Amino acid sequence: MTRREEYESRTEKYLLPLLAQHQFELVDVEYVKEAGNWYLRAYIDKEGGITVDDCETISRTLSDWLDKEDFIADSYILEVSSPGLGRPLKKDKDFERSLGQEVEIRLYKPRDKQKEFAGILKDYDKETVTIETENGGEEAFTRAEIALIRLAFDF
Repeated sequence: MTRREEYESRTEKYLLPLLAQHQFELVDVEYVKEAGNWYLRAYIDKEGGITVDDCETISRTLSDWLDKEDFIADSYILEVSSPGLGRPLKKDKDFERSLGQEVEIRLYKPRDKQKEFAGILKDYDKETVTIETENGGEEAFTRAEIALIRLAFDF
């Protein structure tokens, strides 16, 4: 397990029972470096949406625990937030909840000179994701070739 995976895993294990007490869902935890700074991010959600006060409550409790445990060697910025509209689908529960809905898929490498696809999420398993395309056909992608998959949204 890499250091990043260890930090994410320990944080997730702490957050799951805490969030259950508040009837929140843990969407994701990530430890990433951006523009020279390390970030520990926890994305949370609940029925009806997360508020700023919800994020503050979890952030304060998580921050106190992280200070006490002190297992992250680097200096980092803690962020607790909603996953937002562009929420990526990462876990099986995300895919299950999104079956029958329109998704956008971005690939790491082009397929037939195209990197972006959209369609109705029809099926998924450990290895693949299948969408129904605009013309009624189906297209399957391996999870390894997908850089990003998220719900499509129109404004």
